[in-house]
Amino acid sequence: MAGAGGRPGFYVGLGLALASSAFIGGSFILKKKGLLRLARRGRARAGQGGHAYLREWLWWAGLLCMGVGEAANFAAYVFAPATLVTPLGALSVLVSAVLSSTFLNEQLNVHGKIGCILSILGSTVMVIHAPQEEEVSSLESMAEKLKDPGFIVFAVCVLVSSLLLIFVAGPRYGRSNVLVYVLVCSAIGSLSVSCVKGLGIALKELFAGKPVLKEPLGWVLLVCLVICISVQINYLNKALDIFNTSVVTPVYYVLFTTAVMTCSAILFKEWQHMVLDNIIGTISGFLTIVCGIFLLHAFRDMPFTPDLLPLFLQQSRADLHASWRSTDRHQSCQHRPLLPSEDKGSQSAEEEEEEEGEDV
Repeated sequence: MAGAGGRPGFYVGLGLALASSAFIGGSFILKKKGLLRLARRGRARAGQGGHAYLREWLWWAGLLCMGVGEAANFAAYVFAPATLVTPLGALSVLVSAVLSSTFLNEQLNVHGKIGCILSILGSTVMVIHAPQEEEVSSLESMAEKLKDPGFIVFAVCVLVSSLLLIFVAGPRYGRSNVLVYVLVCSAIGSLSVSCVKGLGIALKELFAGKPVLKEPLGWVLLVCLVICISVQINYLNKALDIFNTSVVTPVYYVLFTTAVMTCSAILFKEWQHMVLDNIIGTISGFLTIVCGIFLLHAFRDMPFTPDLLPLFLQQSRADLHASWRSTDRHQSCQHRPLLPSEDKGSQSAEEEEEEEGEDV
């Protein structure tokens, strides 16, 4: 595992990332439950621009749960590379899918279960081949990286595309296409991860006794983080209100992971010193996750029936079923009780005697 040998920070970041996935996966369920309660009461829905969810305690419980998960995620980014922490978000897909089938009655078919397994396997491969980011130990070095022309171009593209999605694509396709609002959350989320990394460095320097509070960059990153999180919460609520949780969560994971990996590769040069096998492993793991998410999303409404099996399996199943029926019939003939037939015979004899008595 790249850059992980003997570093306690790696295991701390790994544990925090796992806890973060559990809390974030549960937060989707609590938020969805709150939004459904509001819909049953006839309140203005979030998908229609309403904000009645701010008075729903279940929604606030989900927000608190997400806050705990994001805090753990925040700390994980401080201790470990972003390309290591972000793929573990696939576990939140599994948590959300299992809980939604239990508490929201959103059935998860066999394709969805296979998709969850593939997502976990792909995440494991990505963790094994995780790259090592360039060391950023001070706000000054973070400021130099933020001034990099490649990151500036990336940030401008993210902002322009998000504005187009919000003001052009949102009113037209937001209620029919799950990608519109989720793309906004994912694109803005990639910038929020960069802010989190910078604030983590600022907190380290603050605890070390350095005058970080006098540095303007820390405050700028804090304001940008608040704005990014606010935008993410708003459009994630709209996506959850319109579409099923089992759809929003995996799609959000794939797009968010892609955006964060791209941003981290540009900002922290994580891929610059990777060897070929780690590059292939990381790409293969991510493509495995995408395949799993595709199974979870594309076949969510398709029931798995015996008619979907190949013809030779259907024939084998029919032959096996026929053999079972013949075996049951044979056993029923062998073990047929004699008492009912005797009762029937005695009953017919009594009926005959009664008829003869009437004739006499």
